[in-house]
Amino acid sequence: MTAVMPESLDTSRTMVEPAVRAALDRLDPDTRRVAGYQLGYWDEHGRPGSLGGKAMRGAFALLSARAAGATAERGLPGAVAVELVHNFSLLHDDVMDRDTERRHRPTAWTVFGTSAAILAGDVLLSTAAEVLGEAAEAQWAVRCLLAATRRLIAGQAADLRFEERADVGLDECIAMARDKTASLLSCATSIGAVLAAAPASLTMGLAAYGDHLGLAFQLVDDLLGIWGDPAATGKPVGSDLLSRKKSLPVVAALTAGNTSADELRELYREPIAEADVPHAAELVAAAGGRDWAESEASRQLDLALSRLDTLELPDDVRRELTELAQFVTGRDR
Repeated sequence: MTAVMPESLDTSRTMVEPAVRAALDRLDPDTRRVAGYQLGYWDEHGRPGSLGGKAMRGAFALLSARAAGATAERGLPGAVAVELVHNFSLLHDDVMDRDTERRHRPTAWTVFGTSAAILAGDVLLSTAAEVLGEAAEAQWAVRCLLAATRRLIAGQAADLRFEERADVGLDECIAMARDKTASLLSCATSIGAVLAAAPASLTMGLAAYGDHLGLAFQLVDDLLGIWGDPAATGKPVGSDLLSRKKSLPVVAALTAGNTSADELRELYREPIAEADVPHAAELVAAAGGRDWAESEASRQLDLALSRLDTLELPDDVRRELTELAQFVTGRDR
């Protein structure tokens, strides 16, 4: 990724983190402790930490309010809501995948137990709707958030079903990624404009930008799940292969119709030993999965940026949306 963090992310952390912390103060002490641990605000004992996320989705929500000519503050309830929903999904995702490490430390369920992690995720989701419902122009924003959450859950359900299938097609895998990841990012890139009562043409254009960007982001994330540096990803190397996930590069490889694809398919029939992970990664690349994912990520980013070209936006907002898109997908221009 780019060495210099975009200004919009700094702004987001400055504005969104205090508001998210205030939302957590509504919770009962037990679930608040788990939720704050998940967000990186403190350790398992409640001692202050410094591992909070970049509030990337919150940054898009603030920018979308400014895209509509409103202040960033107008989009703040949306920014808080999408950050809470994102972390709800991570808490539940880690439980379902039995992942033991995130952001360079143990996942919440391994520290507090499965039930506590599930409940913390539940309360983050309900609190997101509560915070957003208190905002002006809340009705359509809440509908946007809940529709995105419904799609996110459908995507996660499809992801789980794929683990039990050997015949997952690339088109349905892309549809799964659009639901699981792009739906919430599309909501984030438009919810501030919704809160600012922007015209439908602007909100829909921003949502389309977020949809393409969300798919590009998932492709990059899937690539990192196989070839990423654990120091940067916060997860063990090759963790997606070790769990035999049907990620986008893997499905592209499995459906390539060449000898490497055949060998990868045989390898995926049984649990993969840690010692075989490098070989599995080589097969994904040899079958063409890596090249396809890199090319498709670039194409989806270009489509996202081209949607911005169709919208009337303040020059500074257009620049920041472009910079942030390139940053979160790891591309410099």
